Amino acid sequence: MRVRSAVVRATAAVLAAGCLTACAEGSPPAASGPAAPEAARSAASGPVTSAGSARAHGGGRCSPAVSVDRYSDALDKTTFHGTFVGNLSALARDTDGSIATLSDRSALIGLDAKSNRPVRTAPLADEKGAALDAEGLAVEPGGGYLVSSETEPSVRRYDRSGTLLGRLPLPGALRVAPAGRAQANQTFEGLALRPGGGTLTASMEGQLTGDGKDAAGRPLLRFQTWQRRGGRSGSAAYRLGTQYAYPVDAGLGVSEIAALPDGRLLVLERGFTAGVGNTVRLYLADPSRASDVGGVAGLPGGEAVRPARKKLLADLGACPSLGAPAHQPQANPLLDNIEGMAVTGRAPGGRLRLLLVSDDNESPKQITRLYGLTVRPGGR
Repeated sequence: MRVRSAVVRATAAVLAAGCLTACAEGSPPAASGPAAPEAARSAASGPVTSAGSARAHGGGRCSPAVSVDRYSDALDKTTFHGTFVGNLSALARDTDGSIATLSDRSALIGLDAKSNRPVRTAPLADEKGAALDAEGLAVEPGGGYLVSSETEPSVRRYDRSGTLLGRLPLPGALRVAPAGRAQANQTFEGLALRPGGGTLTASMEGQLTGDGKDAAGRPLLRFQTWQRRGGRSGSAAYRLGTQYAYPVDAGLGVSEIAALPDGRLLVLERGFTAGVGNTVRLYLADPSRASDVGGVAGLPGGEAVRPARKKLLADLGACPSLGAPAHQPQANPLLDNIEGMAVTGRAPGGRLRLLLVSDDNESPKQITRLYGLTVRPGGR
């Protein structure tokens, strides 16, 4: 979600590569402000792709299920071929092995999978040629891009050059008021395509007007799915599927989702408190027994309506700081405005490798930061 306060565009290549070798647990966290001189690196160094000493010594553990292996600030306040490499709101593994990332200032940026350096960029536009408030990204098996905008909201298809190909159907209730019941700037923040390309899921960041809470007092958000139909091409291949409820922690919103092969989702919940900093939690959601709430006017909708189940994998505020700097108050200086998440591969023992990215909103108080995590989601 784009922060609506005034921000300062910082186009100079001011880099703070941070603790790229993943400082061991117990290293003192850096104070707010610029990174220490010994932590600075040039953009050419890129982020470290091997696990650093933190994981080797068990110091990267955030919880029994999650370890943070490294972070990198090498992209912070940089440009590539005239495009500002910031405002990053989504990540997805691309068909060529690279990492596709999305700027909410209407640009697609490709990152090398090993160095995470930018290698390509393409502008995006809507049907009238206007910029998008682009927030969610998924890559089709054929290499096309699915991009969600939280303005209407919408999900559009683009080819690899950024040319608009079409738009997916959308339930009327999910449109921003007065057309529907969604709140402005609280719509499709996350987008994920199940490996194999069968089910597409878009997650609402906030509630629809008229929806309530579950018995535990958690606000109920709506996740919308589409199913790809064989034998069809383009946007016509997608038909509206199940819509289900997701219980988000009070005070937080859903900033990103990533789909697993078995149909479960990794869900990032995020919030911000001035003077305290960000809260970021990683959940595993299972929608397999969730009710279809597409026809339910107001959630929770009665005892017969079952929301998706979720399990906390880690509160990222409990991760070691790895000596990371922060430019505004943070309970854990490692954290920032994390908005993007992608599964980039597998690790031994059934674990997953995750890449996260924070959205700096072009603000000197925020950082474009990449995070490498190892996650053990476990079975149902």
